[in-house]
Amino acid sequence: MTYGDGVSDVDIRALVAFHKGHGLDATLTVVVPPGRFGAVVLNGHRVTRFIEKPAGDGGYINGGFYVLEKRTLDRIHGDATLWEREPLEGLASDGQLAAFVHNGYWEPMDTLRDKNHLEAVWQGGSAPWKTWE
Repeated sequence: MTYGDGVSDVDIRALVAFHKGHGLDATLTVVVPPGRFGAVVLNGHRVTRFIEKPAGDGGYINGGFYVLEKRTLDRIHGDATLWEREPLEGLASDGQLAAFVHNGYWEPMDTLRDKNHLEAVWQGGSAPWKTWE
């Protein structure tokens, strides 16, 4: 399962194998988000370090690629159920959610800026998510 609002070079076969190897109800792909802004380290009013667009803060986020056992769908109680609330939070608290760490390419497409950036990458002919021939 995926949201379809991001692109990645996640190895789906490896993701499925990881899921099967852990025997839990669900596996979530986690990624470190790309940096969007230059980071500044301050000492008082003096800038002691500047880092252009560092990759996230080192924390993992939901990368939006999942492998689910069919019984996981029982956690969805209708169209009003928010996947990130009751189902995912419940899976985590029940110890039934594994994390597949993906260190490769991942980019969201949540904003017009994201769309324009990804289209430019595609037009440039070097889209890292294009893993097919």
